[in-house]
Amino acid sequence: MASTYSDRLKLELMETGANANTWGNNTNTNLETLDAFSGGYLSKSVAGSANVTLTTANADPTAEASNKVLDLNGTLTGNIHVFLPATESNYLIYNNTSGAYSVTIAATGHAANGTAVSQGGWHWVYCDGASNYNVTEAAFTTVNASALTEGTLADARLSANVTLNNASTISAGTLADARLTANVTLNNASTISTGTLDNARLGTAGDPQFNSVGVGTAASTTAGQIRATDDITAFYSSDVSLKENIHNIESPMDKVQQLNGVLFDWKQDWIDTNGGEDGYFIRKTDVGVIAQDVEKVLPEVVGTRPNGVKAVKYDRLCALLIECVKDLQTQVNDLKKGD
Repeated sequence: MASTYSDRLKLELMETGANANTWGNNTNTNLETLDAFSGGYLSKSVAGSANVTLTTANADPTAEASNKVLDLNGTLTGNIHVFLPATESNYLIYNNTSGAYSVTIAATGHAANGTAVSQGGWHWVYCDGASNYNVTEAAFTTVNASALTEGTLADARLSANVTLNNASTISAGTLADARLTANVTLNNASTISTGTLDNARLGTAGDPQFNSVGVGTAASTTAGQIRATDDITAFYSSDVSLKENIHNIESPMDKVQQLNGVLFDWKQDWIDTNGGEDGYFIRKTDVGVIAQDVEKVLPEVVGTRPNGVKAVKYDRLCALLIECVKDLQTQVNDLKKGD
């Protein structure tokens, strides 16, 4: 008696007593067809502008439509349809094409019910085999950050380098218990609003990097700058067990005599570069020392930034002032003895 074939995978359905002496071969073909439908991979060029229909045949593991994973590639010169068998089935499709044209997946004979798949993305497509053979999609693709506007990414583990470039708005969402385990860079994120970054661990396996940081205030646009509207509480390592070659600062009074505490006005270009006067972080008139003066007497507290601008570790000047006070007290004690 003649064999029939299954609707979905086109497997051979043999009647009792059929295919004498060939039953084993037919069964192996069925198994190979099932293997292809379960995990087969097809690289298919769809270059050009003509629609493409994948080949299909009964009990044929070599048919194009018998593969589970379809890599559609080539340079498009027009919008195309790729037609799959009009039966209940599902495929994993990679739109690996180039050219500014679309690829629409549809069931053969039902172009109007197709679904477009984006370039560079992996897509699950499913043909329901009914309702005019609709093809629907469950996509997992690279999503532009601007499309992430709300929702929850719970217990996320981002284990590679993470870069958010020009993310203009990340709003109203929650990144809960996130573990960002490698280098994290936020570049030009102009607004991250009303969302929650709960219990995040940054830098457990690398160093997070931010262009600038604002605590209780907007971050400045100056790379490397930190602004906070309240106290910054921290401690410097100063244990004696960490130090060697310890000796007091020599001639502290002579060094202080060469320094000047000055009032000055910042140049306008510096003020503009740092966001303009705000009466809080940036003021026209300020007070301090001159880095070049300090460098002459205590170079250990002066550093030069990559742009050539010198900066002073003001807190380190306390050590010089301590020794200066002690020197003055010694002089006062000597004068008292002289009385």
